[in-house]
Amino acid sequence: MAIAPLIAPSILSADFARLGEEINAVAGTGEARADWVHVDVMDAHFVPNLTLGLPVVESILKTTDVPIDCHLMIDDPDRWAIGYAEAGAYNVTVHAEAATDPVKIAKDLRAAGARAGLSIKPGTPLEDHLDVLKHYDTLLVMSVEPGFGGQSFIDSVLEKVRTARGLVDTGHLNLVVEIDGGINADTIERAAEAGVDCFVAGSAVYGAKDPARAIAALRAQAAGAAKRD
Repeated sequence: MAIAPLIAPSILSADFARLGEEINAVAGTGEARADWVHVDVMDAHFVPNLTLGLPVVESILKTTDVPIDCHLMIDDPDRWAIGYAEAGAYNVTVHAEAATDPVKIAKDLRAAGARAGLSIKPGTPLEDHLDVLKHYDTLLVMSVEPGFGGQSFIDSVLEKVRTARGLVDTGHLNLVVEIDGGINADTIERAAEAGVDCFVAGSAVYGAKDPARAIAALRAQAAGAAKRD
């Protein structure tokens, strides 16, 4: 791993009725503090589920100083992604399968002050997007099918992680390798060994009695696995 492991709790598993409190619960200090808060935006078109949109993200941004990592599982990100960057999101990720002009999206997001992320579904080949990824700051590898939380981890995607890690380590790409889906105490070490930098964890954090302690434990597991590798 090129950087210390980053933990990004996903509010998809949080209590939406207490969203501000749930975000504050992971905004502590030290190893127990979330590096990013992961926000899944779903439109019931690109994926079958519907979650939240820009107005809620704008409200979240007013409640915390933890960087907000927006994952846009939506159609037509060419039109909508820029709004999240302009609102102040730290990282805005669009899906390669939905983007019409991903290079322009990346440039627009960066110009608006955000980091640009590109996500690929489990069945999408990484090789088809290597040239585009040169314009991005984050690669988000989906380890479940996008749309719903609580799915089982798909191990086969780790081959894409290994490929991306090798390209980063050799200087062909300059980005953070992020993974989303089924990350917990049973899977995080395998992901870390493959070369993941940032781990999105939903129920593993928000399903725990103490979310902050869960973050620290996951971080320690990932760091230990990366050192063994």
